[in-house]
Amino acid sequence: FGSSRPRSPKGTPRAQPLPESLPCPAEMVVKGLKKKVVVKGKKQMLKFTIDCQQPADDNIIEAKDFEKFLTSRIKVDGKTGNLGERVTITKDKSAKINVSAEAPFSKRYLKYLSKKYLKMQQLRDFLRVVATNKTSYELRYFNINEDNDED
Repeated sequence: FGSSRPRSPKGTPRAQPLPESLPCPAEMVVKGLKKKVVVKGKKQMLKFTIDCQQPADDNIIEAKDFEKFLTSRIKVDGKTGNLGERVTITKDKSAKINVSAEAPFSKRYLKYLSKKYLKMQQLRDFLRVVATNKTSYELRYFNINEDNDED
């Protein structure tokens, strides 16, 4: 009971101010970590492609409808229909859809929307979205082998 510290009304010790010699938490620097330097001026253009040539040649999907779906569903700054000049969607003659963006944009989001389109068209059981390289996807058929040699 012989504590010399002042106590708060509930009996817990009060927070003591930091001594002047200790640095403020905002001034503390962790050694070994470097800050990322952001260079302003040039904006990074992200370009992704979705190749839907196989299903389009078989008249299973229309590349034009898929392009329209992406245009209506892609969100920029949390809003659909807000593409502006930051995101552009174009279709080649060979049924390739090109998406180029200045805004932060992920390839995974394109895959999500592609799968959503296939589900809406009830093609999700027959087609899958496969990454062919770092910046492109391709719509491929599932390999269904009808080998019944198990009997």
